[in-house]
Amino acid sequence: MNSVNRRSVLLAGLGTAGAGALAACSNTSGSGSTPGLVNPSGPAVTRVEKKRSSTGTVHQRSLTAAPVKLDLGGGVMAKTWAFDGRAPGKEIRLSAGDTLAAELTNQLPGRTTTSIHWHGLALRNDMDGVPPATQRAVRPGSAFTYRFIADTPGTYFFHPHVGVQLDRGLYAPLIVEDPREPLTYDDEWVVVLDDWLDGVTGTPDEAFAELKQGMGGMHHSGMSGMGGMDGMSASPSPSGSADGGMSMKFMLMGADSRLLGGDAGDVKYPHHLVNGRVPNDPDVYTGKPGKRVRLRIINAGADTAYRVALGGHKLTITHTDGYPVEHRQADALLIGMGERYDVLVTLEDGVFPLVAMAEGKKASAMALVRTGSGRKPSSTVRPKELDGLIMSASQLRAADDVRLSSKKPDRVHRIELTGGMDRYDWAINGRKFDMNNPDAHPLRIEEGQRVRLDFVNATDMWHPMHLHGHTYQLGSTGPRKDTTIVLPKRKVSVVFDADNPGQWMLHCHNAYHGESGMMALVAYQS
Repeated sequence: MNSVNRRSVLLAGLGTAGAGALAACSNTSGSGSTPGLVNPSGPAVTRVEKKRSSTGTVHQRSLTAAPVKLDLGGGVMAKTWAFDGRAPGKEIRLSAGDTLAAELTNQLPGRTTTSIHWHGLALRNDMDGVPPATQRAVRPGSAFTYRFIADTPGTYFFHPHVGVQLDRGLYAPLIVEDPREPLTYDDEWVVVLDDWLDGVTGTPDEAFAELKQGMGGMHHSGMSGMGGMDGMSASPSPSGSADGGMSMKFMLMGADSRLLGGDAGDVKYPHHLVNGRVPNDPDVYTGKPGKRVRLRIINAGADTAYRVALGGHKLTITHTDGYPVEHRQADALLIGMGERYDVLVTLEDGVFPLVAMAEGKKASAMALVRTGSGRKPSSTVRPKELDGLIMSASQLRAADDVRLSSKKPDRVHRIELTGGMDRYDWAINGRKFDMNNPDAHPLRIEEGQRVRLDFVNATDMWHPMHLHGHTYQLGSTGPRKDTTIVLPKRKVSVVFDADNPGQWMLHCHNAYHGESGMMALVAYQS
């Protein structure tokens, strides 16, 4: 992925804009008209949208979701799905207050439906891209235009919200620039991290089918010596293994991380990527010594947290999930699925590895920073910074200008994270989310309320919890976030102001946990 000079002119993409709001109204599912709840295309949503600060500039983009054979580098080819034949997809870059009109065309095979969720953006509800809660899924051969004002600067990305399509190649960065940017730097480099299996060892749907069997069918000998099973692989069999146990082609055993409180992940990935490239054929950023560069780091993975460091450099953390924090210097940062971090680095002279270690999985992704002469490091290099001062969101504080005022919450919801690997029955408050009936048991809130969510992790695994349409605050002074890591057997409280009416998903951003049922609907009462 090429670097972007922050002083360059913002260019509108190609494509044809449609009547987004009108299309949304005609494509909204029946769930939007549930009595007592705000309709995703209703007058409350329209009223708030009219209040958003708009520049009047419209960026038109066309996005075609279709099968593709990707070259991941190093001779690795993958049959997958992607936007316009590449992964990550082409970056969308706007200025705060601009309108995006993005037409999605579905050319996926068979009866495969899809959508686009604009991850992290507080946008109008009927453009959130979550079938069937906010729209009907886009059918093959059909198109849908997303049209909304992006009024909050920050680092975001977009991906489908149908099944486990997130774990294919359907994702791309979305950058909303601040016209009054307070940071001083010379260049930017957008860094997208991903765990990859699609078209190499199988498909995400095949992986999910295996995971859903749970560990209950695994024979006793398969459970012994779990710590040594990290590289274990077996041929898939519909009836399991010969001795009655469960074959494991995709399930990962023995992944353990102190930073994540134990079990680090469920899925075995043959590759980990930076900007779509494997470590032995990496993406390269070319710069000059002494220049200050802003890295916008996005974890687009489905099941992997990454520990990220740039060899020979310190990272100055300036933002997380698009919102500014009090600057902190670190050697490395921990980034869960769906999280984004902005960091500043002052470049040294030479060739340096940017390593994203797959936390607890004994694997890593790598890119290079080249500012002078020097040999390319090994694809398995482990910079000492990875074992230095490691920063995560819980150690950060919101910048003064975005910190929420102290206020007693008007509504408190306990969000107990339940389930486990034995039955693969991940859920919220013991209830698996029913995508066919999304508003059956909503978490109700009212516009104007201060809302507190108490995430209580009753499971033995960590969960990155993502709320659509809002940015909450960790505790009373923590950073503003839309995705946060909740460690096993721990409680994390977040607060937000209910200022964006609609019906919004709250879910674990482990794609497989969310799809198995760890989701809920946060719905505004009408």
